[in-house]
Amino acid sequence: MIIHLRRETAMILVTGATGNIGSALVRQLHADGAAPVRGLTRDVAGAALPDGVEPVEGDLAQAALLKHALDGVRSLFLVSRMGADAEVLTAARQAGVDHVVLVSSITVQTHPHLAAAGENLAVERLLKGSGMGWTILRPTQFASNTLWWAASIREHRTVRVPYADVGLPTIHPADIAAVARVALTESGHQGRTYALTGPERITARQQVETIAAALGRDVSFVEISRRAAHREMAAIMGDETADAVLDLMGGDVNHELLKVRDTVSRVTGFPARPFQQWATENAAAFG
Repeated sequence: MIIHLRRETAMILVTGATGNIGSALVRQLHADGAAPVRGLTRDVAGAALPDGVEPVEGDLAQAALLKHALDGVRSLFLVSRMGADAEVLTAARQAGVDHVVLVSSITVQTHPHLAAAGENLAVERLLKGSGMGWTILRPTQFASNTLWWAASIREHRTVRVPYADVGLPTIHPADIAAVARVALTESGHQGRTYALTGPERITARQQVETIAAALGRDVSFVEISRRAAHREMAAIMGDETADAVLDLMGGDVNHELLKVRDTVSRVTGFPARPFQQWATENAAAFG
């Protein structure tokens, strides 16, 4: 376990406050009570943030309009590649932000040849060169990625994916948030890069079985070829991105991608959440 003293913390701004990681982080920071929290969202009226968290409207694609959101902020939580990163970091520095916790991707170290990994690395370098303190989080595959299957499970009770038996150390988004919370509120984490995974490898087949158990009904699993999966995915995300995602799902795995890491427990003092917990908490999305 990494033990650090709590530090004095001024206003924390959580961008993407209604997203998978941001919403969990807002709740955790609010419960922690170490500092006032502001949540950036494009829809203040529909944000439903906890009482006591200040909602503020803003869009990371329009960094020039973030001045109000950044007023008085000393610590910033930012997910890479969700907007105009260079402009956002410049605005943060000009506003007097001292420390940025950035969510990048484990692909920076596992698959640096991929275009998205190169883009994440570029944002990491921008942050390191900004003059602000920094902590970089590199999570692996999110448990919430299985929400891609939700419509198929609801409508057909079936999941069709390739690489059925490749196990990846999928991470619960709340664990990414938990590490971010510690980095934002405790000393000793600036200048650190943390690779984050879940507590165990889990295959796509096992994920479907776990979701089915959480729903209390059968869900069929059909393993399809990479070609068939690419055809379906490319129609939505384009050829290059579909190929990259398929590599990370099982087409081009390596030791670094498969490795189970204890970073979550070392930083937070609590074990990483298993996929079963995420499936139980989110069963309604598949029902």
